[in-house]
Amino acid sequence: MTTLHFTDDPEADRLLGEEPLALLIGMLPAQQVPMAWAFKAPALLKERLGGRLDCAEIAAMDPEKLRAVFTERPALHRYPGSMADRVHALCEEIVDRYDGDAEKIWAGVDSGDELLARLKALPGFGDQKARIFLALLAKRVGVTPAGWEHAAGTYGTPGYYSIADVDGPESLAKVREYKQAKKAEAKASAGS
Repeated sequence: MTTLHFTDDPEADRLLGEEPLALLIGMLPAQQVPMAWAFKAPALLKERLGGRLDCAEIAAMDPEKLRAVFTERPALHRYPGSMADRVHALCEEIVDRYDGDAEKIWAGVDSGDELLARLKALPGFGDQKARIFLALLAKRVGVTPAGWEHAAGTYGTPGYYSIADVDGPESLAKVREYKQAKKAEAKASAGS
C-alpha cells in the first residue's frame, strides 16, 4: 500500500494508494479543477456506486446513469457530465485492453517510453497528463521502468512541478506556487 497525501481526507488518500483505478480517475480532471477536489472524486464515486469502484461495472453502466452519479450534489467535477463520459471511456478502454485491471497498464512495462505510450493511449490522457502521471507512478508508487525520468520530462526531475511531487501540505503549497507562477508568466506573455 502506498501512502498518498493529495487531499485533506485520509480515507480518500488511502483509496488512491490502494486502488489503481481510483488513482487514474483522480488524475483525469486534475488540470481542470483543484487537485484535492480531483483526487477526492474517486472516493465519492465509490461511495455513490455502492462501495465498489469496479472498472467492468463502470464500463457496463448506462452513460446517463453514470452522468447522474457525477451530477449528484456535491458534483464530482465542474463539468460532471463530460467527466462522467471520460471515466466511462477510460473504464471501457481498461476493460478492452487490460482485462479491467488498471494496474496492468504499468505492470511489467520495460521502459518509460513504453509506459508513456500506454498512458497517452488512454482516453483523457494527453501528452502532459500522461507525463505527470508517469512521474506520479515513479515518485509516489514506486513504478520506475528504465528511462522513466526522460519519458516524464520536466516532471521526472526534482522540484515541485505537479501532483507527482506532492507528499504533504508543504509540497502541495510549493506545487501551487509553481502553477500560479506559470499562469502569471503565460498571462504576461499573452499580453506582450
